[in-house]
Amino acid sequence: MQALRWIIPFALLVFVSLQCRQVGPPGGGRDGYGSRKSSGAERVPISRINREVNLKVDMVQRGTHGRKVIRPMTPRYITIHSTQNYTADAERHSVALKRGALRSPKTRTGNRIGYLIWHFTVDDKVAIQHMPTSEQGEHADFHGPGNRLSIGIEMCEHRGSSRVATMERTAKLTAILMKKHRIPLRNVVPHYHWPRRGRHPANKNCPHFLMDNGRPGAKWRGFLGRVNYYYQRLG
Repeated sequence: MQALRWIIPFALLVFVSLQCRQVGPPGGGRDGYGSRKSSGAERVPISRINREVNLKVDMVQRGTHGRKVIRPMTPRYITIHSTQNYTADAERHSVALKRGALRSPKTRTGNRIGYLIWHFTVDDKVAIQHMPTSEQGEHADFHGPGNRLSIGIEMCEHRGSSRVATMERTAKLTAILMKKHRIPLRNVVPHYHWPRRGRHPANKNCPHFLMDNGRPGAKWRGFLGRVNYYYQRLG
C-alpha cells in the first residue's frame, strides 16, 4: 500500500505530461496571435511548402514601367495587401504590371516613379513574382520605409475565388520569405501599418478583409497565427 501511494501520483504525472506533448493543429493551446500553437508540429522541407505555394516567376522587364528605376533593397518587413480588384486574378495583375497599366501620379511627396509595383500577387491557385525581393517596390507609403524596406504581397479577391485558399497560400509564401530574409513575425505588417503622407485617412484600410473596423485586430492576429504555424514547420 505504501508503494501505491507513490506509484499512482507518478503515473498520473506521466499521463498529463504525454497529453501536453500532443501539440499541433488542430489540438494544442492558443498562441499569442489567436491561432493554435505549432510547437511540436511535424517539420516540413521548405521545398514542399514552395511547391504548395505554386510560385511562378513572371518579372516586369528590367528598365521598364515599375522597374524603370532600380532601387536596391535589403528587406526588413513584409507588407500584406489586398487588391480590391474584383475582376482580376494573379495572372491578369501580372499582365497589367508588365504593360505599365497600373500608373500613379508622380509627385514630390507621393509615388516616386509614376507606376505601381509590388513583389508578389497571390490568388487561390498560384503566386506570381513580379520583381526581385532585392529591389524596392511602389506599393505602401511613397517615400517611406514601407516602400524602401518591405516586400509587398497583394492578395487577389476576384469573384468566384476562394479567399481562404488565397490567405493560406499567402501565409505559406510569407513564412518562406521570413525564413529566407530572416524577417521576424513582428515585421509582417498590413498595409495599414504604413501611414501615407498627405492622405486622409493616412492609414489605409488594407487588407480590408483582415481588418476589424478598419484597423488590425483579431482577424489580423489570426492571419499571423497561420504565418507563424507554417514558419515553425519549415525544416
